[in-house]
Amino acid sequence: MTLNDTIAAVSTPRGKGGIAVIRISGSEAFAIAERVFEPMGTKRLSELRGFTAAYGKMYRDADRTKAPIDDGVATVYRSPRSFTGEDTVEISCHGGLLCTENLLAAVLAAGARHAEAGEFTRRAFVNGKMKLSETEALANLLEAKNASQLKLARSGMEGKIEKKCDGIYENLRSVLAALYAKIDYPDEDLAEIGNEEMLESVKTAAAEIQALADTYSSGHAIAEGVKTVICGRPNVGKSSLYNAIVGRDAAIVTDIEGTTRDVLEETASLGGVTLRLCDTAGLRVSEDKVEMIGVKRAYEKLEEAELVLAVFDGSLPLSDEDRELISRLSCRKDSVVAVINKCELAPIADRKELLEVFGEVVEISARSEDGIDALAKAVENRYLNKELDLENDAVVFGARQYAALSRALEELHAAEEILNGKYGTDAAAFAVEGAMGARAELDGRQIGEDIVSEIFSHFCVGK
Repeated sequence: MTLNDTIAAVSTPRGKGGIAVIRISGSEAFAIAERVFEPMGTKRLSELRGFTAAYGKMYRDADRTKAPIDDGVATVYRSPRSFTGEDTVEISCHGGLLCTENLLAAVLAAGARHAEAGEFTRRAFVNGKMKLSETEALANLLEAKNASQLKLARSGMEGKIEKKCDGIYENLRSVLAALYAKIDYPDEDLAEIGNEEMLESVKTAAAEIQALADTYSSGHAIAEGVKTVICGRPNVGKSSLYNAIVGRDAAIVTDIEGTTRDVLEETASLGGVTLRLCDTAGLRVSEDKVEMIGVKRAYEKLEEAELVLAVFDGSLPLSDEDRELISRLSCRKDSVVAVINKCELAPIADRKELLEVFGEVVEISARSEDGIDALAKAVENRYLNKELDLENDAVVFGARQYAALSRALEELHAAEEILNGKYGTDAAAFAVEGAMGARAELDGRQIGEDIVSEIFSHFCVGK
């Protein structure tokens, strides 16, 4: 990938619609657009002011020897006041599939290169228009499926995390400057702050970073989603619960035991939490080879799960299979929600036994969806901090961000130990530098090319 040429792509969804938008960005954006677009007015596109639109016709060639492709609007954005920070033209044509493809082909023939996935946003990052965590928030905005995701994405795009970290960075920079003064001029008192003040500053920075890192559980649950497995013995209503959460008949439901033989996966919202949901085969020993493959896969998913919805049939006593599952999950009860299904029938299942192991039991009817709100509350209580204001607070939502904060914390705890007198000033400076470097990874000031490429590879081509 080179950032010196001019790129183009369709920035609206593929298919039939009212309009489609072809975005052109780069140093030759105006020249290329003028080869395919002829304004109806007297001014050429390159003569228009930024944030100005012109109506005109679109052609396959600069000589205008063939019939127009379409008519529509071209909007001009001048560097650096554009999304990418480069000269940009967005041409809006009618949203027919063939019309859109013909216009894009004309733009590419006029000298543009087809943009790669996320390349427009990557150029915005390289040109200083967006911080790296802001681009990640933009990706979340494009994928948002509920109000919580939308709020969190908007907060991230407004740079709430960076603003929170800027003060920490400046604080640590003062500490590092004082440490360098002590290293370079050990016999002179040139440091602006003493050892006790440095230690206090490091402790304050560590506490602030810890508070930010503590938001990850909520941010991750909202933005990226929690790996969730619905499990239980056959015919307890796992697939009915799966359908109730997904909001459609995604899984086959019958009275025959062992209907589900493979893992079904879907992303869905439950309350304010995003679940990367798996419906699994009923856990039992069977002579059916196909069913046992499904059971094996269910156990594999169970090991990977961050959240387990363990389902029990409320109309029957707990079975040996139920108790085997309870035993398996008892060591990770903080990540388990015990669900008694079929509460519309006469309750027989031993609720007390489940309470003793898991501390909480949710009773539902997956068929009528009674109790689903209570289940949503139970999940929210595990993952969402109700005190967080998603629109105004800095909330960490990505594993990369959380890892950077965790490294910064490790370095700051090391600096605390050093400043308490156990090692030399050089070691303290090294630790503080490490913490500042880890913080700098949050907004991309200090990050590897491979990480940047991985982030932008998940964007669509037109973004």
